[in-house]
Amino acid sequence: MSARFEEIDWRPTAMGDISLRRRRDPASGTDVYEVKLGDEFLMSSLFTSGEIALAELGLAKLPGSELDIAVGGLGLGYTAQAVLDDPRVRSLTVIDTLAEVIDWHQRGLVPLGARLTSDARCRLVQGDFFAMAADSRGLDPSEPGRLFHGILLDVDHSPRHVLHPRHAALYQPAGLRALSEHLHPNGVFALWSNDPPDEQFGSALSAVFPQSAAHVVDFDNPLQGGTSTNTVYVASTGPGRP
Repeated sequence: MSARFEEIDWRPTAMGDISLRRRRDPASGTDVYEVKLGDEFLMSSLFTSGEIALAELGLAKLPGSELDIAVGGLGLGYTAQAVLDDPRVRSLTVIDTLAEVIDWHQRGLVPLGARLTSDARCRLVQGDFFAMAADSRGLDPSEPGRLFHGILLDVDHSPRHVLHPRHAALYQPAGLRALSEHLHPNGVFALWSNDPPDEQFGSALSAVFPQSAAHVVDFDNPLQGGTSTNTVYVASTGPGRP
């Protein structure tokens, strides 16, 4: 039986001290993996419904097969794995600003690490998603200007609660318009948020994308009791450029 608590890794980064921890949940007896940035919890393997829904709702809007997908934010890998579970996906590029997080997966320190790194369709890229989205060279350093069928983003807590002030520009019409230039016609942008649907951000999406919607994802919360919610925004470029 595993120890009740273990700090698997701790490192200083440009964004603050990041740590990977594992604890045994007394109710279920299963291991729970958690990531903290400073004193703030970023993610937990106890709550993955929103991350999985981000992939499922985003890909559900995409027609056809042989899909090329980009994900901003690796985390514990649940969004990435849900993308790879779709047999239509030809390639997946996952971008994370922290080389330390990518290293956890490559070393097999997190539950999904071995699955992601052994899938030939999946490539983990260290980089600043927000800077890359604003740049005409785009999200694939090995192929400048490459277009994707879907771009999924799970980095900030929400468009209003960002991890770094420079991220905020992406959630404005100009930032969304620059991101949309990396999508094929009929391409999809999807975003995870920990906040309820935001009317202001919805208006920004509508200003850029012909089709957009906010989906509320319900999930059980054993820590607080009852049900909690996330929001997944899904927007489509339509048949032509937005």
